[in-house]
Amino acid sequence: MKVKVLYFAKLREVFGVESEELELPGERAYAAAVIDTLRKRGEPWSNELALDAGYRMAVNQTLAGLVTPVQDGDEVAIFPPVTGG
Repeated sequence: MKVKVLYFAKLREVFGVESEELELPGERAYAAAVIDTLRKRGEPWSNELALDAGYRMAVNQTLAGLVTPVQDGDEVAIFPPVTGG
């Protein structure tokens, strides 16, 4: 399954990428699988996406949590709790 991941504000700067396609195992998963896959890359991913980092997520432009289901083709946005315009 592939999802499109979008990064905003500080995360886009730290990761050096605005968006990417991410391969997840299986046909269905939860948003937590996206975060876990990214954390496994090591620094800076594991630091910026740590459990206490305070980032927010949206799946298909709707605010989401780690238990939100994701499906093939979904768009997952990750952003800091406060973003500027």
